[in-house]
Amino acid sequence: MTTVGFHAAAPEAVLDALFLPFSDGYLPLPDHGSVLFLRARDGYRLREVAQRGWLCEQSFKPFANALARSGYQVGDVDAEVRFKLVLLLPPRQRDEARAWFAKAARHAEGGGVVVVCAPNAEGAKSAQADLAALLGSVNHLSKHKCRVFWGVSDASCDQALLDAWLALDRPQLNAAGYISRPGLFAWDRVDAASALLAAHLPGDLGGRVADFGAGYGYLSTQMIAHCPGLTALELYEAEARALEPARLNIERAMHEHARRLAFELHWHDVTQGVERRYDAVVCNPPFHQGRADLPDLGRAFIVQAAHALLPHGCLWLVANRHLPYEATLAAHFEQVRNVTMRDGFKVIEARGVRG
Repeated sequence: MTTVGFHAAAPEAVLDALFLPFSDGYLPLPDHGSVLFLRARDGYRLREVAQRGWLCEQSFKPFANALARSGYQVGDVDAEVRFKLVLLLPPRQRDEARAWFAKAARHAEGGGVVVVCAPNAEGAKSAQADLAALLGSVNHLSKHKCRVFWGVSDASCDQALLDAWLALDRPQLNAAGYISRPGLFAWDRVDAASALLAAHLPGDLGGRVADFGAGYGYLSTQMIAHCPGLTALELYEAEARALEPARLNIERAMHEHARRLAFELHWHDVTQGVERRYDAVVCNPPFHQGRADLPDLGRAFIVQAAHALLPHGCLWLVANRHLPYEATLAAHFEQVRNVTMRDGFKVIEARGVRG
């Protein structure tokens, strides 16, 4: 399942608060680029402030696409490159956020400034305390129920803490024995809905199969273990940070079960459609932004799964029991079957793609 990590506060409010130290005269903007924006978000305020030469890094494909459409340079940054200014919109999960603080401090080494903004409702005070522990001291301002805080990455930066926090982002075994990393969906366990779907996938599921919103690859590992007719796997995931754990989990599953399959990983927003066609699609689609349900995300996964299937193909999905997917399924498939309902989830099989 794809991680969908939106700030509770509106993106424009967070961006406006992020740039408060500059608009209020506390900090200058570098004259000629030398700005790195980690976990960048597009928005009116960014377009108002950003200058040529800024580099944006964003691992969530829909947000990266939005930045690219607005003309920003989007990509990964070499670990050795340093910037006069590093901006960061940290995630809510604390270990992941600490890894981002360390990355920001590393890229600002030598006296560069790190500026961070987080909504109050998403642990802004704790985030500020973490950055202060790393850099030695920080200043802060508040606006739009957000807190913006900043400090200088110089000789006072705690290098031992920086190294320890950078290590938090390395792929690692979770409690269930799968390789993951903090901040991914269900990163420290097997998601109950995915486990329910895996338990009901038919053993004769085979051919070329796509895993939509694959996360760290749990469902794909289960198909490798239990579906001998599987010939090829393609994993689609919007969060780039999930791709390396997924690759490692797939390779380990193939080794453990003495199977060699063709497989590919795609950093891709499934809601925009896929080009290839498959014998089956499995998915535990995302359905929320922050704490709010957004069933249209799941509906978009269903529509695109129907478009991606060969005429004989089938869709297997799991969803929260209350989500209203039945009309969308009926509009795109001739046969829709509720396989099971348990623990607040439903597993559905759909066949016979319409049209």
